[in-house]
Amino acid sequence: MDRIGFVGLGVMGSRMVKRLLDAGRRVVGYNRTRAKAQWLVDLGMEWAGSPRQVAEAADVVFSMVTDTKALQAVTEGPDGILAGLGPGKVYVDMSTVSPAASRALAERVRQRGAQMLDAPVSGSVVTLEEGRLSIMVGGDRDAFERVRPILQDIGPVVTHVGGNGQAVLMKVATNLSLAVQMLAFSEGLLLAERGGIPRETAVHVLLNSVVASPMLKYRGPFVLRMPEEAWFDVNMMQKDLLLALEMGRELNVPLPTTATTNEYLTAARGLGLAGYDFAVLFEVLSRLAGRDPELR
Repeated sequence: MDRIGFVGLGVMGSRMVKRLLDAGRRVVGYNRTRAKAQWLVDLGMEWAGSPRQVAEAADVVFSMVTDTKALQAVTEGPDGILAGLGPGKVYVDMSTVSPAASRALAERVRQRGAQMLDAPVSGSVVTLEEGRLSIMVGGDRDAFERVRPILQDIGPVVTHVGGNGQAVLMKVATNLSLAVQMLAFSEGLLLAERGGIPRETAVHVLLNSVVASPMLKYRGPFVLRMPEEAWFDVNMMQKDLLLALEMGRELNVPLPTTATTNEYLTAARGLGLAGYDFAVLFEVLSRLAGRDPELR
């Protein structure tokens, strides 16, 4: 059985490691702040002192970080993942980053004699913990078949979509609609509320109507009460929308609703709401409609 390494033990990464441990996998991990990962060590995860040590100790190395800059931080330099890779190893990056940056990194991984896959996910903390996460994968088919059983321990739906960078492209194409849906949901909800329908009632009706996507069903209730910890905050979502807009320009694809939604995320940041889940789009609309702030 391959020994698994995991770099980046944030909200999603840590829960992925827990699923791997629950499946009986051997995992060695690293996080910039060890205290946040101590509970995984208590569950049996081995600790490494750097991303390089993770890569040296593992046959299959995973990373899950916030953006392209963070990915560079954990892969480059004498203590980075690249320095610990070698022939026979597979590196799987699950971050949502620029497809071009992902392809460039894959080439550097090949120069080390290893293979790289990009494998971002579709879902949330809830879908991950419930075992319903969907994973899209780009890269070499043989490397994909090798790691498929590991990925299926994380989520049941694992789809190979093409070469390096194609899975990240697919993820961005998926994520742009999440924010667009949330903005449209917020518009309808605010219209109903301003017309005299209690917010709780309007949320119930909308989430039991034909517009209720899986994402809205678990995120829609946030307009009634925000989670203590953002599942996917404004900055993270805007990062994905900016990637989408960049690719839209490159591929000559107009993305009008994405561009509009991006401006509302900028407004959220200007209102000091960047740390909230992107469901805070409802609060932005509400303030523009003249309501007193509910969130500070």
